[in-house]
Amino acid sequence: MSDYTWPSVYFSYLFFAISLAAALFFFFRSLKHGYLGKNSEDVKNRMMEDQS
Repeated sequence: MSDYTWPSVYFSYLFFAISLAAALFFFFRSLKHGYLGKNSEDVKNRMMEDQS
């Protein structure tokens, strides 16, 4: 009889680690490109002014 608990635990920890790494990567990338800065809404406001 085999125990299938450990492979699923390792897989879930690996999946969580990959998900966390991807989330941190995109968070820091968005900080670097200025998407979360004080001027982050400028693009939206410029687009809305062009449509009016």
